[in-house]
Amino acid sequence: MQEGMKEMLRISDLRIVFKPGTVNEKVALDNVSLSLAPGEFVTVIGGNGAGKSTLMNCVSGAYAPTSGKIEIDGADVTQMKEYRRAKLLGRVFQDPMMGTAGNMRIEENLALAYRRGERRTLRWGISRTERALYREQLATLGLGLEDRLTAKVKLLSGGQRQALTLLMATLKK
Repeated sequence: MQEGMKEMLRISDLRIVFKPGTVNEKVALDNVSLSLAPGEFVTVIGGNGAGKSTLMNCVSGAYAPTSGKIEIDGADVTQMKEYRRAKLLGRVFQDPMMGTAGNMRIEENLALAYRRGERRTLRWGISRTERALYREQLATLGLGLEDRLTAKVKLLSGGQRQALTLLMATLKK
């Protein structure tokens, strides 16, 4: 990372121990550190049980670290609840059935992702401008989903649903 560049994500000395102090104690992550600037990418590679998913679950707030620190855009989020952290992160799950609401329409799922981090009100509706944006973004996938905005997500194939979740995770910065 270049000198003086702001970090998008910083993980310092992260340690996660499951079932500490028992015969089933498992050290999942031990002294993991990572620093990413905006625009940088990283690939995490490892075998089954190496801690890849545990690391992502810790960043998202699903798991609390035993020790260490997680910062997003300079703010310490280590103790922040998962639902609050969701305002700061887009996430794609390994399981294509996760990350979307199957009984909701494609456009409704996209609206939830597009409005992530905004204040919720009782008013629900998707504007023409939003619908046009969703149609345009879906067209980039080349799956014909732009013509199925009102289809329930549960009717999509696993691949279509995974593509939708990728779009949802990147729809808003």
